[in-house]
Amino acid sequence: MIDALLHTVLDWPLLLLILLTFLLAGIVKGVIGMGLPTVAVGLVVLFHDLHTALVLFLAPTFVTNIWQALRGGYGRWLLRRLWLFYLLVFSMVFVGAQALVQFNMGLLTVILGGSLAFYALLSLRGLHLSISKPHEWWVGPVLGTANGISIGMTGALAVPGIMFLQSIGLKRDQLVQALGILFATSTLALSLALGNLEFLDEQLGLYSLLAIVPALIGMELGAKIRKGLGEANFRRIFFLANLGLGMLILVRGLVSLI
Repeated sequence: MIDALLHTVLDWPLLLLILLTFLLAGIVKGVIGMGLPTVAVGLVVLFHDLHTALVLFLAPTFVTNIWQALRGGYGRWLLRRLWLFYLLVFSMVFVGAQALVQFNMGLLTVILGGSLAFYALLSLRGLHLSISKPHEWWVGPVLGTANGISIGMTGALAVPGIMFLQSIGLKRDQLVQALGILFATSTLALSLALGNLEFLDEQLGLYSLLAIVPALIGMELGAKIRKGLGEANFRRIFFLANLGLGMLILVRGLVSLI
């Protein structure tokens, strides 16, 4: 009976595409500590709409980010240092989500993708953004507010929060765990916001739950790759991946404007 139900409910070709998509996205996340939602959404929108893509990544992204946020040993230290930043990201997602149902977000998506790609390109050329401790107390809340609104509007979890976290001098493992906390917080808020806006349904929720397994497998494969990277190589790959992710967001926004 269960087997018959699954065959009735699930679109198996679509499910296979989703599982392969989240396996690849999980590998990317395992290597650089981010990228699962951006890669997943970027690939899913090739064969489905943006709202569907946003819903599909919720469960695997939340589970993998919780796993990432709890590993590293810097959790309490990061929360003491960045609690206001994280709090504003969480709360502002709901503000941005209201705009999601009222405006065409293509232009904003283009700006976000272009900003991330430009930031990564400058970093690869040796120009690194650095925020000193005396300025961190006000820059963090400002960028946290902007990050939360952009998440609610576009589902892009990275901009400009990743720029802030990378610029305050965190080491590799600290940065990866800080990103995990950021993305876990963001995904929880986005799940609640989308649920309130009635974007969730049973079938998409089931697909999202099934995507957790390949995402976790991919993440562990990517983590093994990361262990073999030195600090310099990690940062180079980190910024190259940001350049690619930024371009992916940019293209997605341009396509939506056509």
